[in-house]
Amino acid sequence: MLWNIKNGSLKFPDTDMDYIRFGSGEKVLVMLPGLGDGLRTVKGTAPTMALLYRKYAKEYTVYMFSRKTCLAEGSTTRDMARDQKEAMDDLGLAEVDLLGVSMGGMIAQHFAADYPERVRKLVLTVTAPRPNPILTESVEGWMDMAREDDYPALMDSNLRRIYSEAYYWKNQRWIPLVSRLTKPDSFDRFLIQAQACLTHDAFERLPHIQAPTLVIGGARDRVLGGEASREIAERIPNAQLYLYADYGHGLYEEAKDFNRRVLNFLG
Repeated sequence: MLWNIKNGSLKFPDTDMDYIRFGSGEKVLVMLPGLGDGLRTVKGTAPTMALLYRKYAKEYTVYMFSRKTCLAEGSTTRDMARDQKEAMDDLGLAEVDLLGVSMGGMIAQHFAADYPERVRKLVLTVTAPRPNPILTESVEGWMDMAREDDYPALMDSNLRRIYSEAYYWKNQRWIPLVSRLTKPDSFDRFLIQAQACLTHDAFERLPHIQAPTLVIGGARDRVLGGEASREIAERIPNAQLYLYADYGHGLYEEAKDFNRRVLNFLG
């Protein structure tokens, strides 16, 4: 299951982009992570991700991409979808299955609408087609904490909003240690990505998505609300919707059947 592991970096004229690869399947799956990418890229995480997503490794060669290391001020989720196409062009990835989580799902919406010939099947997980009051409150709060350089508070809020209460109380004691070990040198990249979440709007473009689509959400999502997933599914032609009643934004880690559900759809 750990064959074909790679920690890679692609060169752009003005910066670079980290990515990882694992698995040895004939099909290609591209994963786009959430806003946490603004705090830390996927660099060096290939062995961990290969273990976490080992169920995919037999059928798929899996790529997970970060956003550009240096992002221009005002970069949008659609700009990042364009960057993603360039990265896939560089690696020769012509047609892929695409899985976007949270902010990664926002980018995936634009990618699927702009480049329909590149997406075989699409999975949009805990994401939104446009800002809503819950998303705005979450992201603006995190941006305030970043501007105040209060990383422990940002991590605590992140953990509390993303995961279930049981998960939070089990893991919150590690926040002081983890925050000391993982604090980024700068929050600039995070703030640019966070602002892109607040300006994201693919609502009118969703009907143009042609790929068979599975939308997965959590009814207890405290980051952007469960109704955001329902809104997406209603706009994409023939999209399937699965809403977890007992999970929130972190369902892709907490729901034991998540990976099997995705693989069943993709298969």
